[in-house]
Amino acid sequence: MAAGPGFLIGAIGCLLLAHAAYSTIQYRGVLKILEEEFSGPPFNVVIEILLGLGLSMWAALSVPGNFSSILPDSDENRFVSLPANLDFMIFNHRGRVLPRDADLKLTT
Repeated sequence: MAAGPGFLIGAIGCLLLAHAAYSTIQYRGVLKILEEEFSGPPFNVVIEILLGLGLSMWAALSVPGNFSSILPDSDENRFVSLPANLDFMIFNHRGRVLPRDADLKLTT
């Protein structure tokens, strides 16, 4: 398990989101006791949700590492080498389960 500042910030963000959910449930319980209608969470819970969301998103983007290039002609971060002759590349796909007869017609 990777322990670092990004992982710690992500854990804090998740804890903030969990606390905001608990606070909202508790607030709704108080409103039921007071027989008032729920119109939305309190302002401090909204701030806590936004802060937790921001921290969690930052951690989700920073903890896994750097983004790899997806350009086909880029040699950077290449894991698989492609064959020199690209004319006869065969890919497995769902088209093999379709009927091979091209003259099938729809009947109504």
